Amino acid sequence: MKSVTDLGDLRGQRVLVRCDLNVPLDGDTITDDGRIRASLPTINQLREAGAKVIVLAHLGRPKGKVNSEFSLAPAARRLSELLDAEVTLADDVVGDSARATVEALADGQVAMLENVRFEPGEESKDDGERSELADKYAALGDAFVSDGFGVVHRKQASVYDLASKLPSAAGGLVEAEVEVLQKLTGDAARPYVVVLGGAKVSDKLNVIANLIRTADTLVIGGGMVFTFLAAQGHEVGKSLLESDQIDAVKGYLDEAASGGKQIILPTDIVVVPEFAADAPATVVRADEMPKDQLGLDIGPESAERFAAVIEKAHTVFWNGPMGVAEMEAFAKGTRAVAEALTKVDGLSVVGGGDSAAAVRDLGFADDDFGHISTGGGASLEYLEGKDLPGLSVLAD
Repeated sequence: MKSVTDLGDLRGQRVLVRCDLNVPLDGDTITDDGRIRASLPTINQLREAGAKVIVLAHLGRPKGKVNSEFSLAPAARRLSELLDAEVTLADDVVGDSARATVEALADGQVAMLENVRFEPGEESKDDGERSELADKYAALGDAFVSDGFGVVHRKQASVYDLASKLPSAAGGLVEAEVEVLQKLTGDAARPYVVVLGGAKVSDKLNVIANLIRTADTLVIGGGMVFTFLAAQGHEVGKSLLESDQIDAVKGYLDEAASGGKQIILPTDIVVVPEFAADAPATVVRADEMPKDQLGLDIGPESAERFAAVIEKAHTVFWNGPMGVAEMEAFAKGTRAVAEALTKVDGLSVVGGGDSAAAVRDLGFADDDFGHISTGGGASLEYLEGKDLPGLSVLAD
C-alpha cells in the first residue's frame, strides 16, 4: 500500500480522507471520542503538508436517507476542539453545500462533508450506483487517503470505489492497524492467547475456526460462553443461547483437543433472576446453573484464572467483554481481563468495538495497552483470513 508521503507534494491539493467517526452518542454528547482522536495524526499530517483536507465519514445507519439524528455535527465539533481549528461541516454530502465548503478551503484547513450514508449509493450493492457516487466524491478532490480502518471490510463508495478514482494511499491509522494484524496472523510471539467475548458465538465462528490453528489458547467469556457450555451438555438456564450453533461449537472443542490447543471456559458464572442492573446476583458453578437464572458475567474464580493465562502470554488479542460491562455489577470479569492485558510482556491488542469502549468506560487509558483497534468487525474479518475490499483496492 502507498503511504501519504507517496502522494508527493500535497500543498494546495484537495485531499479527501475517509475517517471512521462512528462514535457513540448520548443525545448530542459523544460518550467515547476514541475514533476521532485516532484520526488526528493523519489529518494533522495532511494539514502540515499544506493540503486542503476534506473529511468523509459516517455515523449510524440512516439507510440512504437524510436524518438529522445521524448528523456528523457532534463529530465536527469535537474534531474542531481536538485540532484547535475550525472544521466546517457541509450541509450535504456531494451537493451545493459540499462544493461551496470545499471551494472555500485554504491550504491547511479542514472541512467535513455530511454523513456519507445519507447517500443511497454509498452502501449500494449495485457497482454502478456506487461508482456514480464515487465520481461525485472524486470531483471534490485531487487525492484520496483511506484512514477509516473500521470500514475497510465494507465495499462502499467512500471506502472502495473512490480509491480507484483518484491517486490513493493508506493513512497512518490504517497502516498501523494492518501492521498489528499482520503480527497476529504471522509469526506471533508465544504463548499466543486470544480472548473472545461478546453476545453471540455466531459473530465469531469464522475467527474461532481460523484462530484455533494459529493461537495456543482461546479464552471464552461473555454471552457466547453459554453456547459452549451447552455444547458440553450443561444447563444454561435463561442465558443467551444459540441452539443452532451447538454442533459447530462441539466441532471446535473437538478440533482444539485433537490439535493440542486449549479452549478455556469459565468455571463459575454470576447469575441473576432477571436482566436488570440491580438484580440480586449470586455466583454458581458453570456446570450447575439454575434453570430460572441467567448469566451476566464470569465469576471471580474464572476472572482470576483468565487473568493468569493472559499475563503469562507474549501476544494477546481480545475482542468482546466478559459480561454486561455497561452495568457496573457485571463488569468485574471485563475489568480483570483488561487489567491483565496491561501486564502483558509483549503485544496486547484490544480488538475495537465494545471492548475498546469498555476499557475506556472502566477508566483505562489507551496507552495502557499495546494497541487499541478502531475496527472490531474489520479486525475480526482480517483474522478470519478474509479479503478486505478497502485494503485490497489500495494494494500497489
